[in-house]
Amino acid sequence: MKQSLIPAALALLSTTVGAPSTAAPDPVHTDGDKYKVLLENEHVRVLTYTDQPGDKTHLHAHPSFVLYALAPFKRKIGLADGRSFEREFKAGDVLYSQAQTHFGENIGATPTQIIMVEMKPERKQTQATTAVAKP
Repeated sequence: MKQSLIPAALALLSTTVGAPSTAAPDPVHTDGDKYKVLLENEHVRVLTYTDQPGDKTHLHAHPSFVLYALAPFKRKIGLADGRSFEREFKAGDVLYSQAQTHFGENIGATPTQIIMVEMKPERKQTQATTAVAKP
């Protein structure tokens, strides 16, 4: 009986508000015409995103990220739980966001132009232990 509860618990965790779901795809794959990878390493992934007024993205997930607006734009963001909100940015605005699963729509009169830095989880570094001889 306990084993049958595990999938249900995992399903509930994956729908946590704002948390990315493992079922939600990578935005570079869902909207590769809009997202481009500039740099990727073990610490971060740096993306550019560009769209036109009226453009929409598919549902996708981001880990925690920093967004930098290159130009002014206005967007509607729809979260995986059905809630939505609007955001308006001026050139030079910076935003930090926790991980989230969402889709977006350009509801303004200008293209969206951003740089996004996605954070990757820190990996534990292994250190060699040195034995110290006692006299």
